[in-house]
Amino acid sequence: MAGHEFPEPADRKQVADHMSDLRAAEESRHSCDPAFRHGVVVGFDGSTSSERALAYAIGMARRSGSGLIIVHVANRLPTTVWAGCEPPVFVDVPDHRTEVLGLELACADYLSEVPWILVERGGDICHELEEVGREYSADAIVVGSTHGIVGRIFGSVAGRLARRAQRPVVVIP
Repeated sequence: MAGHEFPEPADRKQVADHMSDLRAAEESRHSCDPAFRHGVVVGFDGSTSSERALAYAIGMARRSGSGLIIVHVANRLPTTVWAGCEPPVFVDVPDHRTEVLGLELACADYLSEVPWILVERGGDICHELEEVGREYSADAIVVGSTHGIVGRIFGSVAGRLARRAQRPVVVIP
């Protein structure tokens, strides 16, 4: 029958196009401000070593003419379910420290030299710093060195990050 079309049933399922799903996911992901593309990521928690790292990162961003992405990783406490030997689960703990750090940074004169943003994350510090670096296509990640027994027992953030990062890591003593 030439010229005759058969209508598609209304309940017929369409075949999924995986490439369009991937494109839609990429488009829905928040795009970062172009001013911070290829910027400098710095881990900051208000400690003395993170303040030194921040000072170095500010100079680095100013010299390269890029933005500064300040990352605060909020607390997540591991809890283990002992019955049945299940793997550890992470519990989010309310962390108002990021708000306090943001207010302190907003009032700081030394940050007026470069564009900056404060990003809060929760989870493993190394993973989150590298993830933010990837999202912003950062040129470098700057962290302060870890002092004390905790860094010796569990390994310092700087050491773990330097081993796994896909971009240069600058460790400030």
